[in-house]
Amino acid sequence: MIDKLDADLIALLTEEPRLGVFEASRRLGVARGTVQARLDRLQRSGVVRDFAPTIDTDRLGYPVTAFVTAEIAQGDRDVTVVEHLRAIPEVLEVHTITGAGDLMIRAVARSNTDLQRVIDRIVSDPGIMRTSTVIALATKIDHRAVPLVQAAVAADNADDDTDENAHDDAKNEEERG
Repeated sequence: MIDKLDADLIALLTEEPRLGVFEASRRLGVARGTVQARLDRLQRSGVVRDFAPTIDTDRLGYPVTAFVTAEIAQGDRDVTVVEHLRAIPEVLEVHTITGAGDLMIRAVARSNTDLQRVIDRIVSDPGIMRTSTVIALATKIDHRAVPLVQAAVAADNADDDTDENAHDDAKNEEERG
């Protein structure tokens, strides 16, 4: 579980990933050791996985983003298919999904013509039975996590309030009874 200070620290480091621990502590109004301990705990728990730079694939020369739904052969093929996809640099994410298809693949390409090459590489694995591709025209909301972190804190606080109220109600009932 995270609290408001954790959420504020995550938001600050998301906005300014190169910010040092000392400056983060100054801006948050807490001790440097507190910030370091919070960061260590957030990393240890896996809430914060890394401090890697965010890459703009458009500026890198890959302005085409596509989502490929893939149906794969049933059985143990998914492991080999995922390894095959991992070897394709233009494949950025792979998720198992419900509904039509088994995998959702986010891939990038230098052009629509280049996307055909990427798709050809994707479908070259014999475990991939069929694909369907959609091309993103524009990104309206880029990958983000800070609003989710803030919502998690708010939900935890609401749960705590509900638990406290339930405890108080039970205590009052006990005193009346």
